[in-house]
Amino acid sequence: MCPSPRLHVVPLTQAWAERVGALEVGPGQDAYVGSPRFNVVNTLADPRSEGMVVVLGETAIGSYRLDFSPNAITGQRYAAASVGLRAFLIDRRYQGRGLGARAALAMCEDLPSRHPDRRVLLLAVHCRNRAAVATYRHAGFIDTGRCLAGGRAGPQHLMLRELHPPRAAVAVAGTHMGQWAHG
Repeated sequence: MCPSPRLHVVPLTQAWAERVGALEVGPGQDAYVGSPRFNVVNTLADPRSEGMVVVLGETAIGSYRLDFSPNAITGQRYAAASVGLRAFLIDRRYQGRGLGARAALAMCEDLPSRHPDRRVLLLAVHCRNRAAVATYRHAGFIDTGRCLAGGRAGPQHLMLRELHPPRAAVAVAGTHMGQWAHG
């Protein structure tokens, strides 16, 4: 039996740009993540963003964008040490295999090692995108209970994940969420 290929994340570089731009979204998913080609160009042009590639073996199967602007996701400062997640996608040809959940976990393991000053990862996920909500919950994100009105596809849940959770929060997800709540 052959071992399954390793899934990991790497920074988006020009060497990966064409492959990431060629990723395909599933039917109707463009309202949630937009065009992969546009996302690559926009991410590489924004000094406050960092593009990432989800790699299975040697194949780019997904991507996402980390937004380090102070007002990422909510439009106002959420927490001083937060980072926003945008345009998380798994190529339609790789969906339905649990790779999105594995990629979200890999993302949450990678981010603190490269950006140890960041404490919270925020995202807005459209209320209708139940598969994405389940994927994020599997990776340890919690729903803040706050709903954001914007977005092309309608209202969005604000979710977060502590990147360096206190030991007590590991056993009970969300125990310390109020510590990061925007004031």
